[in-house]
Amino acid sequence: MRTAVTNMLGIELPIFAFSHCRDVVAEVSRAGGMGVLGASGFPPEWLEEELAWIDAHVDGKPYGVDLLIPNTYEKRAVGDVDLNSLIPAEFKGFLDRECTEGNIPPLPESEAHALRAAQLAKVRMTPEQAAELLEVALSHPIALVVNALGTPPRETVSRIQQQGIRVASLVGKAEHALAQVEAGVDFVVAQGSEAGGHTGSISSMVLWPQVIDAVAPMPVLAAGGIARGSQMAAALAMGAAGVWTGSVWLGTAQSELSPVLKQRLFAARADDAVQSRAMTGKPCRMLRSEFSDMWLRPGAPKPLPMPLQTIATVEMRMRIERGGVENYMSYPVGQVVGDMTHETSVRQVVMDMLDEFVDAAHSLSALMED
Repeated sequence: MRTAVTNMLGIELPIFAFSHCRDVVAEVSRAGGMGVLGASGFPPEWLEEELAWIDAHVDGKPYGVDLLIPNTYEKRAVGDVDLNSLIPAEFKGFLDRECTEGNIPPLPESEAHALRAAQLAKVRMTPEQAAELLEVALSHPIALVVNALGTPPRETVSRIQQQGIRVASLVGKAEHALAQVEAGVDFVVAQGSEAGGHTGSISSMVLWPQVIDAVAPMPVLAAGGIARGSQMAAALAMGAAGVWTGSVWLGTAQSELSPVLKQRLFAARADDAVQSRAMTGKPCRMLRSEFSDMWLRPGAPKPLPMPLQTIATVEMRMRIERGGVENYMSYPVGQVVGDMTHETSVRQVVMDMLDEFVDAAHSLSALMED
């Protein structure tokens, strides 16, 4: 398949796979698409290990890195974090009550401090921290850097491009896309509200053509609600140069999710993927659970700004996972979760998408025949 982005990046398929799991990234790139590692959850030394592993397992195929650089965030949380001063007492009290009422077991006392420190080290949600991760990424043979929140500085974009690396950004509005054009990015990813993770409020079928028209002739990837070949065909028929996918890889054997969490995804419906600020402080589509619902109850505090919400809830989320408290388990996921019913493989997902894409393309062509 030949589109503007496959030609730009030297890949065979216009399928981009965002994942926090290095195995998924490598598998998709080896299959002819482009795996993109979500790097914001890695401290610099861990990211170095992950990228070195991908370098050794990607068979020389291109891959990318996704960074989280927010436009707005709580600057007091940069550097050493003093939770006692940054997290309101009533907020911590609310979390403690929820853990008690939800029968969420505490962390082992002998391990609690080390576990908390390890998780807090993964919170990399400020421009300063993203810059550290970028330096690590640029020391590897990556082909693409994607910015997940906000508009990167033009000088940063230019510096990356001077190393022969392409730059892209996710957007949820046409005006945001225009700001990316001004910053000099190579292409944009128009992400509709159906997507998992941080999203805007405009649905994919409305957003995609708006962004495509706004930034033409710059290439646009379509994101949000894409897990099947027919959805991919619809995106390309509307003028997209490729598709950006994420949730569909969570149900694969290569995914980083636990078997218990995968089964929760397989049992979920499309409307179980809800938008909430519970996880990061910014609107994030995630699997509905008691963890997301508890912030909607009378008397619940408002979520804190990024990254304080992540920092404040990190221990509770660890307790949920380690204690196997299934009704509180959640994860960022899009509305395509309703189509995920069983575990498969990365390669099978790619093949199924391509088969259905061909069928959809043939169906469209048949409509034009006399």
